[in-house]
Amino acid sequence: MSTEIRNLEPKAVWNHFADLNAVPRPSKKEERVIQFMVDFGKKLNLETSVDKVGNVIIRKPASSGMEDRKTIVMQSHLDMVHQKNSDTVFDFDTEGIKMFVDGDWVKAKGTTLGADNGLGVASIMAILSSEDIAHPAIEALFTIDEETGMTGAMGLEGGLLTGEILLNLDTEEDDEIGIGCAGGVDITATGTYKQEETPEHTLAFELSVTGLNGGHSGMDIHKGLGNANKIMNRLLFDGFTNHGLRISEINGGSLRNAIPRESFAIIVVDTVSKESFFLELHELINEIKAEFESLEPNLTIELKEVELPNYVMDLGVQIGLIKSIYGALNGVYRMSPDITDLVETSNNIARVIVKDGNIKIGCLTRSSSETNKWDLANSLRSIFELAGFDVEFSGSYPGWLPNMSSDILKVMKKLYIELNDSEPHVAACHAGLECGILGQNYPNMDMISFGPNIRGAHSPDERAQISSTLKFWEFLLEILKNIPKTKN
Repeated sequence: MSTEIRNLEPKAVWNHFADLNAVPRPSKKEERVIQFMVDFGKKLNLETSVDKVGNVIIRKPASSGMEDRKTIVMQSHLDMVHQKNSDTVFDFDTEGIKMFVDGDWVKAKGTTLGADNGLGVASIMAILSSEDIAHPAIEALFTIDEETGMTGAMGLEGGLLTGEILLNLDTEEDDEIGIGCAGGVDITATGTYKQEETPEHTLAFELSVTGLNGGHSGMDIHKGLGNANKIMNRLLFDGFTNHGLRISEINGGSLRNAIPRESFAIIVVDTVSKESFFLELHELINEIKAEFESLEPNLTIELKEVELPNYVMDLGVQIGLIKSIYGALNGVYRMSPDITDLVETSNNIARVIVKDGNIKIGCLTRSSSETNKWDLANSLRSIFELAGFDVEFSGSYPGWLPNMSSDILKVMKKLYIELNDSEPHVAACHAGLECGILGQNYPNMDMISFGPNIRGAHSPDERAQISSTLKFWEFLLEILKNIPKTKN
């Protein structure tokens, strides 16, 4: 671990972040980071507990003179998205994140950084371990599994928390105060196919789509970035009709909440069609690269000859697969009619797997409108079912409805203007914050979300801005000083 990180300001935050990033913490495998947080709380002699699903709650009494203020809940999630470049050798289950400083940014070497939501966790840790920061009574809530299902927030029982205000430290723009977010639902299409022996007089190739930016499937969905699964499907679309192309395997994308950066396919084509296949494919590759030239300058599409596989897909299922993916929406479905420039509803075709007679297509549909969430979900379901797939909806979670009359919002807007001599951007976001879920069991809790500048979340390009983290920290300290008094 570079000592540069620990010397950054604010040192308390960056040191706790360095400690946290030394602990492997993939979603669904949070045992080590849960124990890390329990040990942290107990070492400070603070009341520390773990609820039945694995969320960690640490309570700290108010500092001297702040006893009459409302109790606040400070909340961040412990897990992180695990993504790495294909040429990076790294084991997320055993290794800590390798960080370095690049100008005004902290980055990781070929992997996600974990600033989402590690900087929020580290900031709360800095408050809990402080001896000279003014603050009201705090209930620090560290949730699990935010990135792959929000099961931590879903499993948090009502009545465990007494705080009246929740500060969610999971926003990625330092001039933004979040007051709402999108809900979501996972859509999984599955099917089987008969494996047929590879036809005679064919050649085999590996077709790869790599070098895309990827990114957050909510916050970045409106940018028009390349989706490796959709690009791969486009490359395969007319292959059988023109060249006898048959699919043996496809492995595209990775996580449901990350825009797919890479896709790989093993295909065969008729030997006699080799020249025409090469010519047509390279023309299409050039067209696609030209379309994405400004957005995806590192897009790489390669074709290399490989050993013939033993089997290919049943042709009828192959055609249904390609046509269904072509027809399925990826990207923005509807913009918000009420909030300028906010994506209301979208879909990310996150995962496509074809192997050994089985097919799996995974999507994440997001929306701040429950009715439009299900409208798009049913549209996708219809397309995949028409192609013969079984479709399952899972992991549905609600959005967080904005409250423009929020008391803590008024406090934060005033403080932001005083500190920065400019207005904050008060907005809802097209991402799955946990506030909507937590609000189901705590409907009267006044919630707000904010954080430092983080770019490229959910991709190996993730980076956290150093100057912005200091700005966020100073804002947080002022908020803690100005939490309203309890009403007698």
